[in-house]
Amino acid sequence: MKNLVIIFGGASSEYEVSLQSAYAVINNIDREKYNPVTVGISREGSWFYFTGEIDKIKKDTWCNAADCVPAVISPDRTDHQLILLQKEGIEAIPIDAVFPVLHGRNGEDGTVQGIAELAGIPLVGCSTLASALCMDKDRAHRLASLAGVRVPRAMVLTDNSAVNKAYDFAGEIGFPVFVKPVKAGSSYGVTKVEDMEQLAPAVSLAFKYDNRVILEETIEGFEVGCAVCGNDRLIVGEVDEIELDETGFFDYTEKYTLKTAAIHVPARIPADKAQEIKEIAKRIYKALDCSGFARVDMFLTPEGEVVFNEVNTIPGFTEHSRYPGMMKAAGYSFTEILYRIIRQSFE
Repeated sequence: MKNLVIIFGGASSEYEVSLQSAYAVINNIDREKYNPVTVGISREGSWFYFTGEIDKIKKDTWCNAADCVPAVISPDRTDHQLILLQKEGIEAIPIDAVFPVLHGRNGEDGTVQGIAELAGIPLVGCSTLASALCMDKDRAHRLASLAGVRVPRAMVLTDNSAVNKAYDFAGEIGFPVFVKPVKAGSSYGVTKVEDMEQLAPAVSLAFKYDNRVILEETIEGFEVGCAVCGNDRLIVGEVDEIELDETGFFDYTEKYTLKTAAIHVPARIPADKAQEIKEIAKRIYKALDCSGFARVDMFLTPEGEVVFNEVNTIPGFTEHSRYPGMMKAAGYSFTEILYRIIRQSFE
């Protein structure tokens, strides 16, 4: 049986989402093949080996003295160990693979992936490079464009004082425009701006989440997604579709409550268009050097054109999340898809 370190939590605005995803992963992995070694990262960024009941992860009561021991992953490539900093002295647990179930900055962006790669430990999911590229909306768009995929017209601000450039850009492409942190997930800091008066506050909000802000044109149509799994040989789930009301966009609240939004899987589109979206998703996945698994999000315009939005290298992973839902529609159970993505890390 292999020791699989599952990392959850994190110093990220998506800390709570990570807890729910990790809870589902721990509950559904094949215990005959993998022994979950649970490692939690607090909101402040402290690492702990967690030995309590997994319900405490879901309830966010896991971080306590009774259940936690300070821990670090050894960077020594000959060790492959989780080092426990016990009061009585140092202990070590051998590691066979690392599975970061982390969302957003300080976890999905290549930082934690780099620790595993530095230590030479098999990594579940995308590499350091792919994770960093996909988290960076500007660079991801540039690479997707080079791969022949249409991307939204956009500009990047590196300083909040450069808001005049934002006014010029918005005036050129027209409203509404989306203002986003370049590197953030779950739509944190994202605003759909309808007029000039809303632009400066939206830019200021986005700068609270990152030191670069991107403005993007609004793409008419609706968002579609495609779950991709694999390294060289890829499998894909059924395409899903996000249905919004006329005024909304898929912000953090909608992603996790679906108050006014609905997700349709399979998407309500012709079979040939779904197949085209799957092929484009695989092209983007490869262009950004993804491996293991990822969810590729795109827009479908009224004219039937596919436009790239973003790639989530560690998408939501509860049993009701979009990625497992798309794979389930393609005939893969939650446990089976977990087995596939974990097994790939040893290839």
